[in-house]
Amino acid sequence: MRILITNDDGINAPGLKVLHDIARDIAGGDGEVWTVAPAFEQSGVGHCISYTHPFMVIQMDERRFAAEGSPADCVLAGLHEVMKDTRPDLVLSGVNRGNNSAENTLYSGTIGGALEASLQGLPAIALSQYYGPGNNMLDNPFEAAAKHGADTIRRILNSKPSNTPGYQTFYNVNFPPVPAADVKGTRVAPQGLRRDTSFSVEPHDSPSGRRFLWIKGGDQRAQTDAGADAAVNLDGYISVTPMRADLTAHDLLDPLKDVFA
Repeated sequence: MRILITNDDGINAPGLKVLHDIARDIAGGDGEVWTVAPAFEQSGVGHCISYTHPFMVIQMDERRFAAEGSPADCVLAGLHEVMKDTRPDLVLSGVNRGNNSAENTLYSGTIGGALEASLQGLPAIALSQYYGPGNNMLDNPFEAAAKHGADTIRRILNSKPSNTPGYQTFYNVNFPPVPAADVKGTRVAPQGLRRDTSFSVEPHDSPSGRRFLWIKGGDQRAQTDAGADAAVNLDGYISVTPMRADLTAHDLLDPLKDVFA
């Protein structure tokens, strides 16, 4: 198997090394793992692409490239330049430092990389490691992802998901904020919503008197509906969420048609 990996934390991020090891396990002895990852951190860029300006791709090592762009840019570069003659069988994005459950999904560059791969017609999985008191002081905070990542990916691939003629399916996997030995199992879960919390800004004045705003994340312990991705993660389970790029509120189509009839 030929696998392309990317992330949004940057090419030198420890989570990308974890993902490379996972991908090597999945690819097997005769397989190949190719890396095209951002040269610098691109957290929070979502599905952004560098549409109005070019970006450079630099080879760092054999099958390892850094791109001056977003994760979606990296996937485009991987498919249409770096691997244009050897198209991958699978695209993996991550392992993100921090969860991409609930509303975080919509901001995530990690998700953006997997989403772009799905738009290009390829199987794709995004992987993220929830951080919390149970794992952030471990020697390897990515322990749960490192231990359970390959098996989780194999189970998804073995489910033989059928793609429709429309938007293709990709998968969002989040590992719980616990040591690997404390992972309780895996739950297929919908995307949740953390209530009464959201991203915001925090203003600060520089020594020169200029006003700057820092983007500030919401409380990652805020509750979602029971059984949703963040809820099962905080309960010690890996969450697997099938996703598509279609943002249509299908339940509102017919009522809205009646309004405009």
